[in-house]
Amino acid sequence: GGARMVAAAPVASPLVNDGKAPMLSGLQGKALLVEPSDVPTKAEVRRAVPDHCFKPSTVRSLGYLAQSAVCTAAVAATGLLIPLKAVALPLWVAYALVTGTVAMGLWVLAHECGHGAFSENRLLQDAVGYVLHSALLVPYFSWQRSHAVHHSRTNHIYEGETHVPSVIDGREGRETTGGEHELALAAKMGPALHGFYQSFGHLTLGWPLYLLFGMTSGSKYSEGGGVSNHFFPYRPLSRVMWPGRWATRVLQSTAGVASMLALLAAWGAKAGAASVAALYGGPLLVVNAWLIIYTWLQHTDVDVPHLGSDAFSYMRGAFLTVDRPYPPLVDWLHHRIGTTHVAHHIDCTIPHYHAREATDAISKRFPKAYLHDPTPVHRALWRVACNCCAVERRDDGRYVFTQPW
Repeated sequence: GGARMVAAAPVASPLVNDGKAPMLSGLQGKALLVEPSDVPTKAEVRRAVPDHCFKPSTVRSLGYLAQSAVCTAAVAATGLLIPLKAVALPLWVAYALVTGTVAMGLWVLAHECGHGAFSENRLLQDAVGYVLHSALLVPYFSWQRSHAVHHSRTNHIYEGETHVPSVIDGREGRETTGGEHELALAAKMGPALHGFYQSFGHLTLGWPLYLLFGMTSGSKYSEGGGVSNHFFPYRPLSRVMWPGRWATRVLQSTAGVASMLALLAAWGAKAGAASVAALYGGPLLVVNAWLIIYTWLQHTDVDVPHLGSDAFSYMRGAFLTVDRPYPPLVDWLHHRIGTTHVAHHIDCTIPHYHAREATDAISKRFPKAYLHDPTPVHRALWRVACNCCAVERRDDGRYVFTQPW
């Protein structure tokens, strides 16, 4: 009945723009009702969260690394028992789903290293992150840099750095253009087909296309021609993302991924390509799908806005992150990345084992600004895939998703 009430009283509701109410998620429009004055400063959050939450413990971090490594090795070993035959395909699919889901824990820990939340021993931290990410074909330092940009510009309509939507009648140099084409495409497809097209495209091709061509990155990073690429930091490709010493680090990252590819090639030469594809390739696709589910759902929903340059501030962007109710086992395997992501965006140096306590403090102290959507994750994913096509600009400097249906 809530949505109908909004429609009946367009003047009273700040959700309505030009007589149009947005679709609502499980947040019920809460992200659109947050005023800039409801958003605390970083110092205010720092005071609300207990001090010990900001201190990493190398021993604890290594303990979680051992947990994820042992769990991953244990499930990966079961693959050695599955015959490489077409008849075993259902088993291989199950193996990929389970192994990839468990191995995502290692990805999360490498991500923690990239943020400096793993250990105060920088060398150890970068060594762990570099090895883990290279093993998963992720360029460690390149992604550390582009991901830091994502944190500094969360939900910025132009300078954002992942899942940046295109704007209907977007203005070149201020927004990602082409929203009207996205909307027309969605209208042609209808919600269900559009949902399938978006989820399939995002979860399978999204990650490699992002690393290689900067897909879904904000337009700012392909300015001056060329695409933003995580492996080659020089012209003719875009250099915007790699100032100063970053170019060298990009090449170091590329060397790590190249070494892993060489190892996989050697393994393939010995055991056959099918063996590598089944034991390593399948789980890797699942790891990549998890990564996209997290990055997409943590910052996107039908009633979660993006911000233009005038409306944007670091804390406003961080508080547009959405925590979601991942199942407890997944949450444990993935070190609570999806249930404590708001705290992580406010201060990314909070280690994952303190993130729950930090989240509770933030939600209690800043209930108007903190966003948690109770919708089950699979339903939220389908809602976002079907309905988050393109955004339209509002007078208040915010951009809200609109649908052709």
